[in-house]
Amino acid sequence: MASPIRFADVLAARDRLATYLVPTPLREYPQINELVGHDIRVWIKHENHHPTQSFKIRNGLAAVTALTAEERAKGAIGASTGNHGQGVAYAGKLLGVPVAICVPEGNNPEKNAAIRALGAELIETGVSYDETVVSCGRIRAERGMTLVHSTNNVNVIAGAGTMTLEIIEQEPSIDAIVIALGGGSQAVGALTVVAERAPHVKVYAVGADGAPAQYESWRQGRQLSGVPINTFAEGIGTGSAYQLTFDSLKAGLADFVTVSEEAMYGAGRDLIRITHNVPEGAGAAGLAGLRTLAPKLAGKRVAIVMCGGNLAMASLRRALAG
Repeated sequence: MASPIRFADVLAARDRLATYLVPTPLREYPQINELVGHDIRVWIKHENHHPTQSFKIRNGLAAVTALTAEERAKGAIGASTGNHGQGVAYAGKLLGVPVAICVPEGNNPEKNAAIRALGAELIETGVSYDETVVSCGRIRAERGMTLVHSTNNVNVIAGAGTMTLEIIEQEPSIDAIVIALGGGSQAVGALTVVAERAPHVKVYAVGADGAPAQYESWRQGRQLSGVPINTFAEGIGTGSAYQLTFDSLKAGLADFVTVSEEAMYGAGRDLIRITHNVPEGAGAAGLAGLRTLAPKLAGKRVAIVMCGGNLAMASLRRALAG
């Protein structure tokens, strides 16, 4: 498998994160097993229990803790729809590193407020995430800051890999992991870890019907960009495939499915009812995708990831309304 990182990079990231983060829970819920059916046992990795309610805190901390003293003094900058920005902002606050986060115009106001509350400068620029990325690159060059890209950064991917390392240590009997796929850091981190520690474990990806760039890139075997986005699940609302993760995803994923908006809302409603945790759209995509994949995974032990809990109030109301 063509991974952009080594397993040693994941171990190094875990060492750097150990000072700041504790492992998140991996829990089995009998009612989730009944819901999925097909004699599948399901474990949920609660990444929503991190201080920023998202796995992206692993990515941000892994990247910022790897900066040199000179780079820290000049500061870090990134483009985000929210969770990556919170992760980098949280790291900057802990380590005393100036942080600027660029977000699209009209971005989730609750995530914007959370980024500001962590002390980062919030810059609203671009009508889409792809335009925000371009603006972020220009601002980075003007200020001499270090770019912490949400996907195209080896330390970011290594940080995401620490999640899967925890999963296979917490429940060694796992046969498969189903991961919501935005940029691909979680999935590529997972592929790198299982290749070294648990080669029998298969990694499956879930995308949104309304953001098919990664799925279509994987299906067609070529990197697409500029694909329209129409999903409430901003964590997987990407319009492009990414250079650093594409080859690994293409070579390593066992399968890739997409799910509808209603499937994610329904999965979110089930997760709230059964686990009493609130997932954002991407955080519910794993369960929605597993229900699609269930016939293929009959009789298996499967981990899914509640990768984030930063659901906008309007989306929460819709989920609860059914």
